[in-house]
Amino acid sequence: MIARKFYIKQIEPFIDKPFIKVLTGLRRSGKSSILSLLKDTLVERGIKKESIIHVNLESFQFRHLDSDVAIYTYLQTQIHENERVYILLDEIQEVENWERAVNAMLVDFNADIYITGSNSRLLSSELSTYLTGRYVEFHIQTLCFEEFLDFRKVRGIEDKNQREAFNEFRKYGGFPVLHTMDYVLETAYKIVFDIYSSAILRDTVQRNNIRDTELLERIVKFVFDNIGSSISAKNIADYFKGQQRKIDLNTIYNYLKALESSFIVYRIPRYDVKGKEILKTQEKYFVGDIALVHAMTGLKDRNTAGILENIVMLELRRRNYKVYVGKLYTTEIDFIAEKGNEKVYIQVCFKMEAETTIEREFKPLLKIKDNYPKYVLSLDEEWTDNVEGVKHLHIADFLLMEKWG
Repeated sequence: MIARKFYIKQIEPFIDKPFIKVLTGLRRSGKSSILSLLKDTLVERGIKKESIIHVNLESFQFRHLDSDVAIYTYLQTQIHENERVYILLDEIQEVENWERAVNAMLVDFNADIYITGSNSRLLSSELSTYLTGRYVEFHIQTLCFEEFLDFRKVRGIEDKNQREAFNEFRKYGGFPVLHTMDYVLETAYKIVFDIYSSAILRDTVQRNNIRDTELLERIVKFVFDNIGSSISAKNIADYFKGQQRKIDLNTIYNYLKALESSFIVYRIPRYDVKGKEILKTQEKYFVGDIALVHAMTGLKDRNTAGILENIVMLELRRRNYKVYVGKLYTTEIDFIAEKGNEKVYIQVCFKMEAETTIEREFKPLLKIKDNYPKYVLSLDEEWTDNVEGVKHLHIADFLLMEKWG
């Protein structure tokens, strides 16, 4: 198994702390593997294997543990009196009333508890009700570019030119299963489409009681076709109106929220740099992994800019930045990212071959007079000039930087 040290390092400080550790993320993003890696970490710390109870609730072996009473009773039989145990529960949302069981475990057992799930609504609203202040969440994403390179090294692929490797990454995306062996693109996209179908069916339709699956699929396609563009429920309603179909705005909002809760899409709000406030209109939507777009719509040149923005957005979120789309008067800044006292401004484009493109990308950043880092990112190989403190970098180089300050 290939280590994903970034996440293990985040979780390690909370081992044996009185918090439930919650791992959330898109299906097949690697949550189960990280739970297994965590199990290895516990053993390395001297914990006996017999003291670690690992239950994958999607396994046929544990199909009978489908209620709070069933899983609590099962775990109770696995624990000797006063024994310190480590409970790892994978895909907890498969258990009805699971939050009651987890709450009882925290109260009744001498246990350190870790759970994973593929739906943010299940792992936020219910947990916050039952376990306020007693859980910590770790959001697991598919492979970032750095992890993609690590996986290739393990397979014996030495990337001397990381920029060329980035071109492979933006075609294949980051689902870990695609990078454990060699797949041609056609096969890779078939695998991703099956992941998408599973996530849509189980984590969106069933969990949110969605009846009109055909409408949901159309909304997904609209969002995927407009990655990196401002989207509103009205935009989508107008699109359907043009197809002679009237859709209620609330229905569209609810379907978008359902897609968010399954981590299929991320909604990035707009931030007014001048007014220093978050705006409630014209947000942008991005996807949980770019391979979803390729698998659904194919590799399209017109999607390139949006795909590149999506990759940068995911890296910002992976590093725990709050991400916004910037508005400065009539111009737009692709991303404003904040974390504590840190802030970074970013413009992303495909190539800066025309003078008009250079002006368009640099101009908004040059208007901002604070001292926070500002970047223009592209796939240009040669042109590397910086302008008045605004740095121009290849996207691959930016993604591999340890710090952006």
